[in-house]
Amino acid sequence: MPVLVLLRHGQSQWNLENRFTGWVDVDLTAEGEAQARKGGELIKAAGIDIDEAFTSVQTRAIRTCNLALDAASQSFVPVTKDWRLNERHYGGLTGLNKAETAEKHGEEQVTIWRRSYDIPPPELAPGGEYDFGKDRRYAGKDLPSTESLKTTLVRVLPYWEAAIAPKLTAGETILVAAHGNSLRAIVKHLFNVPDADIVHVEIPTGNPLVIDLDDALKPTGARYLDESRAQPLPAAR
Repeated sequence: MPVLVLLRHGQSQWNLENRFTGWVDVDLTAEGEAQARKGGELIKAAGIDIDEAFTSVQTRAIRTCNLALDAASQSFVPVTKDWRLNERHYGGLTGLNKAETAEKHGEEQVTIWRRSYDIPPPELAPGGEYDFGKDRRYAGKDLPSTESLKTTLVRVLPYWEAAIAPKLTAGETILVAAHGNSLRAIVKHLFNVPDADIVHVEIPTGNPLVIDLDDALKPTGARYLDESRAQPLPAAR
């Protein structure tokens, strides 16, 4: 039966600095590297053999994927990178300190931008420091200027259906090493989580979430490999 392993990247430098990161290509901290390796060690200890891995085009996710596969003694596994697995685009909030932004705009407004399902932050102005259109990874792509979790799902789902789901349907065990919001989008799709509930679903860093699937790719079971850092899982609908 198909098995999906979701792994959220380890702590990044901007996680540590409490800044809105989104599409900015920030690297892992030493702690983040340790979290990624721990994730791989848990996969190895659980006896999970990965057939193929998918990740975003952002360094923190790519390195998490590579470090985890290395720690799991599975560095030979093919890895596919795609921008549609990127973190949510935080628009005009990109690069800002979260606490300072709350002081400026009010805690309630920032909470809406961060946690509502379908209300995005202000758009990112073109031509600035974080104009991702200048990055060759995105050449020729129709890029967003901001995203909500809803629009993140809109870009993740076609890639899921075209690239990842067929591998699972073929019975493979797949690792997706990505970001809090792109993984949350996958969880919403698989478990049919209501809009109002998905914003409360948290996926801990470096703790593999193993989802057993049936032939129709419906979850039959799910578990975190590190139970001491597990978060509540949505019930399949």
